[in-house]
Amino acid sequence: MTFHSISYPNINPVFLKLGPLQFRWYGLMYLLALTVAYFVIQARAAAQQVALSKDQLYDLIVYAAVGVFVGGRLGYTLFYHLPYYIEHPAKIVAVWEGGMSFHGGLLGTILAIWLFCRRRGFSFYTICDLAAITVPIGLGLGRIGNFINGELYGRPTNVPWCMVFPGGGPECRHPSQLYEAGLEGGLLFVVLWLIGRMPTPPGTASWTFVTGYGLCRIVVEFFREPDMHLGYILGPFTMGQVLTAPMVLLGAFMLAWGYRSNTVTRDA
Repeated sequence: MTFHSISYPNINPVFLKLGPLQFRWYGLMYLLALTVAYFVIQARAAAQQVALSKDQLYDLIVYAAVGVFVGGRLGYTLFYHLPYYIEHPAKIVAVWEGGMSFHGGLLGTILAIWLFCRRRGFSFYTICDLAAITVPIGLGLGRIGNFINGELYGRPTNVPWCMVFPGGGPECRHPSQLYEAGLEGGLLFVVLWLIGRMPTPPGTASWTFVTGYGLCRIVVEFFREPDMHLGYILGPFTMGQVLTAPMVLLGAFMLAWGYRSNTVTRDA
């Protein structure tokens, strides 16, 4: 049986070389995400009359960036490759070799925002809700970076838009990075943008992101190739789904709890 496919573009992961220095698309995506987050949070803070100065906003972005990188790396170490890093502890800091976990990065960012709010005197939910809509932007850009790197590709398939990835063998596969960019990035951004235009209880945007991301990730994992060294964890489920399922349950519970309080806020 023959079927059509789309050629993988084979974009060079390095977009600029300056002597021994190499600048990669994936790193650029992180930089773009943080830059966009700065301006989006600034605009939303002004619309909601949150007294967040430029210096405080800059500090928030720095806190969040540290939380993402440290949490993401530790999460990958603990959730995905613990035996290896126990034997090679010096490799934990070798972020240039790859290996970041979204779940670890999320926990690290939450902790970073909590520390920022504690030290600057802001309400935790106020800052989290301001920042929530920026996370899908970062996720979408990050997944495009994964696609350029030819990593985190999908399972073998014969759909007309399948691709043969350089590191994925001869099989034609789902471009699952693009699925994730569309769902976790585009769709979730639209949902949070619409919610931001309505009166909602504090924490609604934050918990909507947690729930929405969980649902999107669970769906996409059915098309994404499991990590080779882990495979399937519980029957047909992957580590990503096992880690994400509690997000859906917790997020849905907290959304229901928030609306029962009947406390709403409205953008200016």
